[in-house]
Amino acid sequence: MGVKLDQEQIDQLKDLIDFERKRTSTPEGFPKLPDLPGKRYTDQEFYELEKENLWKRSWLLAGHLDEIPDLGSYKLWEKSGQPVILVRKSETEVTAFYNMCRHRGAAIVLEEYGQADKLVCGYHGWTYDHEGNLIGKRDPKDFTDFDDSCRSLHKVKVELLGNLIFVNFDLDSQSLKENLGVIYNELEEFQFGSLSLIDHYTYTLKCNWKIAMEANMEVYHVKSIHPETVHSGLDYTGNVNTFYPNGHGRMVAPSRTFPDLPETALKANPNAIKEYAEKDGKPSNYYKNKVYKEVDNRPEIETCGYIARTCTQSYNLVPNFVSPMSEKGFPILLWWPTAIDECIFEVFWVAPHWGKGKRPKIWEIAIDGFNKVLDEDLHFGGWIQKAVGSYVFDGVPLSYQEARIYHWHQQIDKIIGLNKIPNELRVEPMIKEDWTHPNDNKRRLKEYRSSINAAE
Repeated sequence: MGVKLDQEQIDQLKDLIDFERKRTSTPEGFPKLPDLPGKRYTDQEFYELEKENLWKRSWLLAGHLDEIPDLGSYKLWEKSGQPVILVRKSETEVTAFYNMCRHRGAAIVLEEYGQADKLVCGYHGWTYDHEGNLIGKRDPKDFTDFDDSCRSLHKVKVELLGNLIFVNFDLDSQSLKENLGVIYNELEEFQFGSLSLIDHYTYTLKCNWKIAMEANMEVYHVKSIHPETVHSGLDYTGNVNTFYPNGHGRMVAPSRTFPDLPETALKANPNAIKEYAEKDGKPSNYYKNKVYKEVDNRPEIETCGYIARTCTQSYNLVPNFVSPMSEKGFPILLWWPTAIDECIFEVFWVAPHWGKGKRPKIWEIAIDGFNKVLDEDLHFGGWIQKAVGSYVFDGVPLSYQEARIYHWHQQIDKIIGLNKIPNELRVEPMIKEDWTHPNDNKRRLKEYRSSINAAE
Protein backbone atom coordinates (compact mmCIF):
# COMPACT_ATOMS: atom_id res chain seq x y z
CA MET A 1 0.00 0.00 0.00
CA GLY A 2 1.11 3.55 -0.67
CA VAL A 3 2.24 5.87 2.08
CA LYS A 4 0.16 9.02 2.52
CA LEU A 5 1.58 12.17 4.01
CA ASP A 6 0.98 11.99 7.74
CA GLN A 7 -0.94 14.67 9.62
CA GLU A 8 2.23 16.45 10.73
CA GLN A 9 3.41 16.73 7.11
CA ILE A 10 -0.03 17.95 6.02
CA ASP A 11 -0.10 20.58 8.78
CA GLN A 12 3.39 21.72 7.79
CA LEU A 13 2.36 22.13 4.15
CA LYS A 14 -0.75 24.07 5.21
CA ASP A 15 1.48 26.41 7.21
CA LEU A 16 3.89 26.75 4.29
CA ILE A 17 1.03 27.56 1.91
CA ASP A 18 -0.19 30.22 4.34
CA PHE A 19 3.38 31.54 4.63
CA GLU A 20 3.72 31.83 0.85
CA ARG A 21 0.37 33.58 0.54
CA LYS A 22 1.17 36.14 3.23
CA ARG A 23 4.89 36.86 2.73
CA THR A 24 5.83 40.33 1.48
CA SER A 25 9.40 39.49 0.47
CA THR A 26 11.56 36.48 -0.26
CA PRO A 27 12.15 34.21 2.78
CA GLU A 28 14.80 35.37 5.19
CA GLY A 29 18.24 34.23 4.07
CA PHE A 30 17.21 32.99 0.63
CA PRO A 31 20.12 33.67 -1.72
CA LYS A 32 20.02 36.21 -4.52
CA LEU A 33 20.18 34.16 -7.71
CA PRO A 34 22.54 35.32 -10.48
CA ASP A 35 21.19 35.35 -14.03
CA LEU A 36 21.33 32.05 -15.87
CA PRO A 37 23.81 32.48 -18.75
CA GLY A 38 21.80 33.02 -21.93
CA LYS A 39 24.08 30.92 -24.13
CA ARG A 40 23.08 27.75 -22.25
CA TYR A 41 20.15 27.67 -24.71
CA THR A 42 22.11 28.45 -27.88
CA ASP A 43 25.75 27.40 -27.46
CA GLN A 44 26.63 24.31 -29.50
CA GLU A 45 29.51 23.39 -27.18
CA PHE A 46 27.18 23.32 -24.18
CA TYR A 47 24.65 21.26 -26.14
CA GLU A 48 27.37 18.70 -26.92
CA LEU A 49 28.39 18.61 -23.24
CA GLU A 50 24.79 17.79 -22.32
CA LYS A 51 24.63 15.14 -25.01
CA GLU A 52 27.83 13.46 -23.90
CA ASN A 53 27.35 13.68 -20.13
CA LEU A 54 23.85 14.57 -18.94
CA TRP A 55 21.91 11.96 -20.91
CA LYS A 56 24.67 9.39 -20.48
CA ARG A 57 24.73 9.64 -16.68
CA SER A 58 21.09 10.18 -15.66
CA TRP A 59 18.06 8.01 -14.98
CA LEU A 60 15.73 8.34 -17.98
CA LEU A 61 12.11 7.24 -18.28
CA ALA A 62 12.04 4.93 -21.30
CA GLY A 63 8.60 3.37 -21.16
CA HIS A 64 5.76 1.65 -19.34
CA LEU A 65 5.30 -2.09 -18.76
CA ASP A 66 2.02 -1.97 -20.68
CA GLU A 67 4.08 -1.35 -23.82
CA ILE A 68 5.80 -4.74 -23.40
CA PRO A 69 3.05 -6.75 -21.68
CA ASP A 70 4.13 -10.32 -22.46
CA LEU A 71 7.28 -12.31 -21.78
CA GLY A 72 9.67 -11.75 -24.66
CA SER A 73 7.95 -8.61 -25.90
CA TYR A 74 10.25 -5.71 -26.63
CA LYS A 75 10.36 -1.99 -27.33
CA LEU A 76 12.96 -0.22 -29.45
CA TRP A 77 13.70 3.06 -27.64
CA GLU A 78 15.83 5.81 -29.16
CA LYS A 79 14.61 9.06 -27.52
CA SER A 80 17.98 9.61 -25.80
CA GLY A 81 19.86 9.37 -29.09
CA GLN A 82 21.10 5.86 -28.29
CA PRO A 83 19.50 2.69 -29.77
CA VAL A 84 18.13 0.60 -26.89
CA ILE A 85 16.07 -2.60 -26.73
CA LEU A 86 13.79 -3.04 -23.69
CA VAL A 87 12.81 -6.70 -23.21
CA ARG A 88 10.17 -8.11 -20.85
CA LYS A 89 12.14 -10.88 -19.13
CA SER A 90 9.56 -11.87 -16.49
CA GLU A 91 6.50 -10.51 -14.71
CA THR A 92 8.68 -8.20 -12.63
CA GLU A 93 11.89 -7.87 -14.68
CA VAL A 94 12.97 -5.94 -17.75
CA THR A 95 16.36 -6.15 -19.43
CA ALA A 96 17.88 -3.46 -21.63
CA PHE A 97 20.63 -3.61 -24.26
CA TYR A 98 22.13 -1.50 -27.00
CA ASN A 99 20.42 -2.45 -30.25
CA MET A 100 23.73 -3.49 -31.75
CA CYS A 101 24.90 -6.96 -32.75
CA ARG A 102 28.36 -7.82 -31.38
CA HIS A 103 29.42 -9.09 -34.80
CA ARG A 104 29.41 -6.05 -37.11
CA GLY A 105 27.09 -3.64 -35.35
CA ALA A 106 23.88 -4.31 -37.22
CA ALA A 107 20.58 -3.54 -35.51
CA ILE A 108 19.03 -6.54 -33.74
CA VAL A 109 15.43 -5.28 -33.99
CA LEU A 110 14.02 -2.90 -36.59
CA GLU A 111 10.44 -2.39 -35.43
CA GLU A 112 9.40 -0.21 -32.48
CA TYR A 113 7.46 -3.04 -30.81
CA GLY A 114 7.51 -6.81 -31.18
CA GLN A 115 7.88 -10.17 -29.46
CA ALA A 116 10.53 -12.85 -29.86
CA ASP A 117 11.70 -15.94 -27.99
CA LYS A 118 15.23 -15.02 -29.02
CA LEU A 119 16.88 -11.88 -30.37
CA VAL A 120 18.23 -12.65 -33.84
CA CYS A 121 20.33 -10.26 -35.91
CA GLY A 122 18.95 -10.13 -39.44
CA TYR A 123 22.36 -9.43 -40.98
CA HIS A 124 24.26 -12.68 -40.21
CA GLY A 125 21.93 -14.52 -37.88
CA TRP A 126 23.78 -14.13 -34.58
CA THR A 127 21.34 -15.06 -31.80
CA TYR A 128 20.96 -13.82 -28.22
CA ASP A 129 18.74 -14.77 -25.29
CA HIS A 130 16.75 -12.29 -23.16
CA GLU A 131 19.77 -11.84 -20.90
CA GLY A 132 21.76 -10.67 -23.92
CA ASN A 133 24.00 -13.75 -24.00
CA LEU A 134 25.27 -14.90 -27.38
CA ILE A 135 23.75 -18.38 -27.79
CA GLY A 136 24.28 -19.04 -31.48
CA LYS A 137 26.13 -17.93 -34.58
CA ARG A 138 26.23 -19.15 -38.15
CA ASP A 139 29.21 -21.36 -39.09
CA PRO A 140 30.99 -21.37 -35.74
CA LYS A 141 33.79 -23.50 -37.27
CA ASP A 142 35.01 -20.40 -39.08
CA PHE A 143 35.74 -18.49 -35.84
CA THR A 144 39.08 -19.66 -34.42
CA ASP A 145 39.43 -19.73 -30.61
CA PHE A 146 36.29 -17.62 -30.25
CA ASP A 147 34.86 -17.03 -26.76
CA ASP A 148 31.10 -16.54 -27.03
CA SER A 149 30.87 -15.39 -23.41
CA CYS A 150 32.78 -12.21 -24.28
CA ARG A 151 30.30 -11.25 -27.00
CA SER A 152 27.09 -10.66 -25.09
CA LEU A 153 24.98 -7.64 -26.01
CA HIS A 154 26.12 -4.45 -24.31
CA LYS A 155 23.84 -3.90 -21.31
CA VAL A 156 22.01 -0.76 -20.25
CA LYS A 157 21.18 -0.36 -16.57
CA VAL A 158 17.43 -0.67 -16.01
CA GLU A 159 15.16 -0.30 -12.96
CA LEU A 160 11.41 -0.18 -12.42
CA LEU A 161 9.45 2.41 -10.48
CA GLY A 162 6.19 0.53 -10.29
CA ASN A 163 5.21 0.08 -13.94
CA LEU A 164 7.58 2.78 -15.18
CA ILE A 165 10.80 1.64 -16.90
CA PHE A 166 13.90 3.77 -16.22
CA VAL A 167 17.31 3.29 -17.85
CA ASN A 168 20.80 4.61 -17.19
CA PHE A 169 23.78 4.24 -19.54
CA ASP A 170 26.22 4.59 -16.66
CA LEU A 171 26.55 1.05 -15.29
CA ASP A 172 28.30 2.41 -12.19
CA SER A 173 25.58 4.92 -11.33
CA GLN A 174 23.76 4.90 -8.00
CA SER A 175 20.43 3.11 -8.02
CA LEU A 176 17.26 4.94 -8.98
CA LYS A 177 16.04 4.65 -5.38
CA GLU A 178 19.26 6.17 -4.05
CA ASN A 179 19.12 8.96 -6.62
CA LEU A 180 15.53 9.91 -5.80
CA GLY A 181 16.08 9.72 -2.06
CA VAL A 182 13.04 10.72 -0.02
CA ILE A 183 11.03 11.32 -3.21
CA TYR A 184 11.09 7.56 -3.85
CA ASN A 185 9.09 7.07 -0.65
CA GLU A 186 6.79 10.02 -1.32
CA LEU A 187 5.85 8.59 -4.71
CA GLU A 188 4.52 5.43 -3.05
CA GLU A 189 1.37 7.42 -2.37
CA PHE A 190 0.60 7.33 -6.11
CA GLN A 191 0.95 3.54 -6.54
CA PHE A 192 2.83 3.47 -9.85
CA GLY A 193 2.72 -0.32 -9.82
CA SER A 194 -1.06 -0.25 -10.23
CA LEU A 195 -1.32 2.45 -12.89
CA SER A 196 -2.07 1.57 -16.51
CA LEU A 197 -0.85 3.41 -19.58
CA ILE A 198 -3.96 5.06 -21.02
CA ASP A 199 -2.44 7.42 -23.60
CA HIS A 200 0.93 8.24 -25.15
CA TYR A 201 1.80 10.92 -27.71
CA THR A 202 4.55 13.31 -28.80
CA TYR A 203 5.02 16.80 -30.22
CA THR A 204 7.95 18.35 -32.06
CA LEU A 205 8.90 21.76 -30.61
CA LYS A 206 11.10 24.38 -32.24
CA CYS A 207 13.03 25.36 -29.15
CA ASN A 208 15.79 24.16 -26.85
CA TRP A 209 14.54 21.38 -24.59
CA LYS A 210 15.31 23.39 -21.44
CA ILE A 211 13.10 26.28 -22.56
CA ALA A 212 10.16 23.91 -22.98
CA MET A 213 10.73 22.09 -19.71
CA GLU A 214 11.19 25.26 -17.67
CA ALA A 215 7.63 26.32 -18.54
CA ASN A 216 6.43 23.35 -16.48
CA MET A 217 8.63 24.04 -13.46
CA GLU A 218 7.04 27.25 -12.23
CA VAL A 219 3.60 28.84 -11.86
CA TYR A 220 4.77 32.45 -12.00
CA HIS A 221 3.44 32.53 -15.59
CA VAL A 222 -0.01 31.15 -14.79
CA LYS A 223 -1.82 34.48 -14.40
CA SER A 224 -0.58 35.67 -17.82
CA ILE A 225 -0.70 32.55 -20.00
CA HIS A 226 -3.58 30.60 -18.39
CA PRO A 227 -6.11 33.25 -17.24
CA GLU A 228 -9.16 31.13 -18.12
CA THR A 229 -7.73 27.66 -17.47
CA VAL A 230 -5.17 27.08 -14.71
CA HIS A 231 -5.42 30.50 -13.03
CA SER A 232 -9.16 30.13 -12.51
CA GLY A 233 -8.66 27.31 -10.02
CA LEU A 234 -5.02 27.49 -8.85
CA ASP A 235 -3.57 29.99 -6.39
CA TYR A 236 -0.01 30.55 -7.59
CA THR A 237 0.72 32.89 -4.68
CA GLY A 238 0.43 29.94 -2.27
CA ASN A 239 2.81 27.72 -4.23
CA VAL A 240 5.36 25.83 -2.08
CA ASN A 241 8.59 24.78 -3.82
CA THR A 242 10.79 22.11 -2.28
CA PHE A 243 14.41 21.59 -3.36
CA TYR A 244 15.55 17.98 -3.00
CA PRO A 245 19.09 16.60 -3.22
CA ASN A 246 20.35 15.69 -6.72
CA GLY A 247 18.45 18.57 -8.31
CA HIS A 248 14.95 17.11 -8.02
CA GLY A 249 12.05 19.30 -6.93
CA ARG A 250 8.40 19.41 -5.92
CA MET A 251 5.70 22.00 -6.28
CA VAL A 252 2.56 22.04 -4.13
CA ALA A 253 0.18 24.64 -5.55
CA PRO A 254 -3.15 24.94 -3.71
CA SER A 255 -6.54 25.47 -5.25
CA ARG A 256 -7.99 28.94 -4.76
CA THR A 257 -10.41 27.50 -2.23
CA PHE A 258 -7.75 25.66 -0.20
CA PRO A 259 -8.24 25.21 2.73
CA ASP A 260 -11.36 27.43 2.87
CA LEU A 261 -13.67 24.79 1.48
CA PRO A 262 -12.79 21.37 2.87
CA GLU A 263 -14.81 18.34 1.80
CA THR A 264 -17.03 18.58 4.88
CA ALA A 265 -18.11 22.12 3.91
CA LEU A 266 -18.97 20.98 0.39
CA LYS A 267 -21.13 18.18 1.71
CA ALA A 268 -22.96 20.62 3.96
CA ASN A 269 -23.40 23.17 1.16
CA PRO A 270 -23.12 21.80 -2.41
CA ASN A 271 -23.26 25.38 -3.73
CA ALA A 272 -20.17 26.39 -1.76
CA ILE A 273 -17.84 26.49 -4.75
CA LYS A 274 -20.30 28.52 -6.82
CA GLU A 275 -20.83 30.97 -3.97
CA TYR A 276 -17.11 31.27 -3.34
CA ALA A 277 -16.50 31.82 -7.05
CA GLU A 278 -19.08 34.56 -7.30
CA LYS A 279 -17.41 36.28 -4.38
CA ASP A 280 -14.06 35.91 -6.15
CA GLY A 281 -15.41 37.16 -9.49
CA LYS A 282 -15.05 33.98 -11.55
CA PRO A 283 -18.36 32.07 -11.23
CA SER A 284 -18.32 30.28 -14.59
CA ASN A 285 -14.97 28.56 -14.20
CA TYR A 286 -15.60 27.40 -10.69
CA TYR A 287 -19.08 26.18 -11.55
CA LYS A 288 -17.76 24.21 -14.50
CA ASN A 289 -15.23 22.56 -12.23
CA LYS A 290 -17.97 21.57 -9.81
CA VAL A 291 -20.12 20.07 -12.58
CA TYR A 292 -17.11 18.22 -13.95
CA LYS A 293 -16.46 16.66 -10.55
CA GLU A 294 -20.05 15.48 -10.31
CA VAL A 295 -19.85 13.50 -13.59
CA ASP A 296 -16.28 12.29 -13.12
CA ASN A 297 -16.63 8.66 -12.09
CA ARG A 298 -13.07 7.57 -12.94
CA PRO A 299 -11.56 5.17 -10.38
CA GLU A 300 -9.15 6.80 -7.96
CA ILE A 301 -5.77 5.99 -6.48
CA GLU A 302 -7.11 5.16 -3.05
CA THR A 303 -3.85 5.89 -1.27
CA CYS A 304 -3.80 9.55 -2.36
CA GLY A 305 -4.18 11.77 0.66
CA TYR A 306 -5.45 15.26 1.47
CA ILE A 307 -2.72 17.29 -0.28
CA ALA A 308 -2.84 15.25 -3.50
CA ARG A 309 -6.63 15.73 -3.63
CA THR A 310 -6.72 19.45 -2.89
CA CYS A 311 -3.53 20.78 -4.51
CA THR A 312 -1.52 20.40 -7.69
CA GLN A 313 1.38 18.24 -6.50
CA SER A 314 4.02 18.25 -9.24
CA TYR A 315 7.47 16.63 -9.17
CA ASN A 316 10.40 17.38 -11.47
CA LEU A 317 13.14 14.74 -11.69
CA VAL A 318 16.54 15.37 -13.25
CA PRO A 319 17.02 15.56 -16.11
CA ASN A 320 13.73 15.81 -18.05
CA PHE A 321 10.75 14.45 -16.04
CA VAL A 322 7.80 16.54 -14.82
CA SER A 323 4.51 15.16 -13.55
CA PRO A 324 1.56 16.99 -11.95
CA MET A 325 0.05 14.12 -9.97
CA SER A 326 -3.50 13.62 -8.70
CA GLU A 327 -5.81 10.92 -7.42
CA LYS A 328 -7.58 10.25 -10.78
CA GLY A 329 -4.44 9.73 -12.84
CA PHE A 330 -2.00 12.12 -14.42
CA PRO A 331 0.39 12.90 -17.27
CA ILE A 332 4.16 12.37 -17.20
CA LEU A 333 5.96 14.96 -19.34
CA LEU A 334 9.38 14.41 -20.95
CA TRP A 335 11.59 16.52 -23.23
CA TRP A 336 14.20 14.99 -25.55
CA PRO A 337 16.67 17.19 -27.48
CA THR A 338 17.03 16.53 -31.20
CA ALA A 339 19.01 19.70 -31.97
CA ILE A 340 20.09 22.76 -30.05
CA ASP A 341 16.87 24.54 -31.11
CA GLU A 342 14.49 21.57 -31.36
CA CYS A 343 13.14 18.84 -29.09
CA ILE A 344 10.58 16.06 -28.84
CA PHE A 345 7.93 16.57 -26.17
CA GLU A 346 6.59 13.22 -24.95
CA VAL A 347 3.50 12.62 -22.80
CA PHE A 348 2.59 9.42 -20.93
CA TRP A 349 -0.82 9.32 -19.23
CA VAL A 350 -1.16 6.83 -16.36
CA ALA A 351 -4.19 6.04 -14.22
CA PRO A 352 -6.08 3.25 -12.42
CA HIS A 353 -7.72 1.08 -15.06
CA TRP A 354 -11.48 1.49 -15.50
CA GLY A 355 -12.15 -2.22 -16.09
CA LYS A 356 -13.84 -3.72 -19.15
CA GLY A 357 -14.73 -1.84 -22.29
CA LYS A 358 -13.39 1.25 -24.01
CA ARG A 359 -11.75 4.13 -22.24
CA PRO A 360 -14.49 6.26 -20.63
CA LYS A 361 -15.44 9.47 -22.44
CA ILE A 362 -14.44 11.50 -19.38
CA TRP A 363 -10.81 10.74 -20.22
CA GLU A 364 -11.18 12.45 -23.60
CA ILE A 365 -12.45 15.54 -21.77
CA ALA A 366 -9.63 15.40 -19.20
CA ILE A 367 -6.84 14.91 -21.74
CA ASP A 368 -8.23 17.51 -24.16
CA GLY A 369 -8.46 20.01 -21.30
CA PHE A 370 -4.88 19.34 -20.27
CA ASN A 371 -3.66 19.61 -23.86
CA LYS A 372 -5.31 23.02 -24.10
CA VAL A 373 -3.15 24.11 -21.18
CA LEU A 374 -0.08 22.59 -22.87
CA ASP A 375 -0.85 24.49 -26.06
CA GLU A 376 -0.92 27.72 -24.07
CA ASP A 377 2.54 26.90 -22.70
CA LEU A 378 4.07 25.58 -25.91
CA HIS A 379 2.97 28.60 -27.93
CA PHE A 380 5.83 30.61 -26.45
CA GLY A 381 8.68 28.14 -27.00
CA GLY A 382 9.54 29.05 -30.59
CA TRP A 383 9.36 32.77 -29.89
CA ILE A 384 11.62 32.45 -26.86
CA GLN A 385 14.16 30.46 -28.90
CA LYS A 386 14.35 33.29 -31.44
CA ALA A 387 14.78 35.80 -28.63
CA VAL A 388 17.57 33.94 -26.81
CA GLY A 389 19.48 33.75 -30.07
CA SER A 390 19.36 37.51 -30.57
CA TYR A 391 22.34 39.89 -30.29
CA VAL A 392 21.19 41.37 -26.99
CA PHE A 393 20.04 38.36 -24.95
CA ASP A 394 22.57 37.74 -22.19
CA GLY A 395 20.85 35.97 -19.32
CA VAL A 396 17.76 34.90 -17.39
CA PRO A 397 16.90 36.56 -14.04
CA LEU A 398 14.88 34.13 -11.93
CA SER A 399 12.57 34.99 -9.07
CA TYR A 400 12.13 33.07 -5.83
CA GLN A 401 9.01 31.48 -7.39
CA GLU A 402 11.18 30.18 -10.24
CA ALA A 403 14.00 28.89 -8.04
CA ARG A 404 13.33 25.21 -8.84
CA ILE A 405 14.63 26.01 -12.33
CA TYR A 406 17.87 27.38 -10.88
CA HIS A 407 18.22 24.36 -8.56
CA TRP A 408 17.77 22.06 -11.57
CA HIS A 409 20.39 23.91 -13.64
CA GLN A 410 22.86 23.54 -10.78
CA GLN A 411 22.49 19.76 -10.96
CA ILE A 412 22.84 19.73 -14.76
CA ASP A 413 26.24 21.36 -14.33
CA LYS A 414 27.21 18.94 -11.58
CA ILE A 415 26.40 15.92 -13.76
CA ILE A 416 28.23 17.35 -16.76
CA GLY A 417 31.23 18.25 -14.58
CA LEU A 418 32.04 21.83 -13.63
CA ASN A 419 35.59 21.46 -14.96
CA LYS A 420 34.18 20.74 -18.45
CA ILE A 421 31.93 23.81 -18.67
CA PRO A 422 33.35 27.17 -19.83
CA ASN A 423 33.22 29.76 -17.02
CA GLU A 424 30.78 31.99 -18.88
CA LEU A 425 28.26 29.12 -19.16
CA ARG A 426 28.38 27.82 -15.59
CA VAL A 427 25.62 28.24 -13.02
CA GLU A 428 26.93 29.38 -9.68
CA PRO A 429 25.76 26.90 -6.96
CA MET A 430 23.71 29.31 -4.84
CA ILE A 431 20.99 26.93 -3.53
CA LYS A 432 23.04 24.89 -1.11
CA GLU A 433 22.33 22.34 1.62
CA ASP A 434 20.77 24.93 3.96
CA TRP A 435 18.02 25.47 1.38
CA THR A 436 17.68 21.83 0.33
CA HIS A 437 15.07 19.43 1.80
CA PRO A 438 14.41 19.14 4.68
CA ASN A 439 16.29 22.32 5.66
CA ASP A 440 14.39 24.57 3.23
CA ASN A 441 11.02 23.80 4.78
CA LYS A 442 12.42 24.09 8.30
CA ARG A 443 13.71 27.59 7.59
CA ARG A 444 10.43 28.80 6.11
CA LEU A 445 8.38 27.22 8.90
CA LYS A 446 10.58 28.88 11.52
CA GLU A 447 10.09 32.28 9.88
CA TYR A 448 6.33 31.71 9.54
CA ARG A 449 5.81 30.64 13.14
CA SER A 450 7.93 33.52 14.41
CA SER A 451 5.68 35.93 12.52
CA ILE A 452 2.56 34.25 13.94
CA ASN A 453 3.91 34.50 17.48
CA ALA A 454 4.85 38.14 16.94
CA ALA A 455 1.34 38.93 15.70
CA GLU A 456 -0.15 37.31 18.79
